Amino acid sequence: MRALFVDDEVEFLELMQKRLTKRGITLSVATNGQEALDILESTPKEEFFQIVVMDVRMPGMDGLETLRRMKDKYPDLPIILLTGHVSMGVAVEGMELGAFDYMLKPVSLSELLLKMEEATKVVE
Repeated sequence: MRALFVDDEVEFLELMQKRLTKRGITLSVATNGQEALDILESTPKEEFFQIVVMDVRMPGMDGLETLRRMKDKYPDLPIILLTGHVSMGVAVEGMELGAFDYMLKPVSLSELLLKMEEATKVVE
């Protein structure tokens, strides 16, 4: 599985990189929405991501705006939103914008992996 993780918390990205790479996932990371969009734009089709996991709250372009832009350009790309703040409004908006699902931080690695597998199977 090829995944892109987008989060402004560098420690979280480093931990995910370590833990998911051990499980055979090819992981790229971005610390903000614009960087994520740039990575998607520059990734060759044959190496393109199967899933994006993205934080909602980030400085600059937040996760919802990034999601909106990703879905405009890559409508079939499954995106899972993560947040440390419970907000049904944000969850509903994210789902309406095309997110595959919404999970609360801290997220268990096993639950996240299951959700990622579920999301990539829907697209296949």
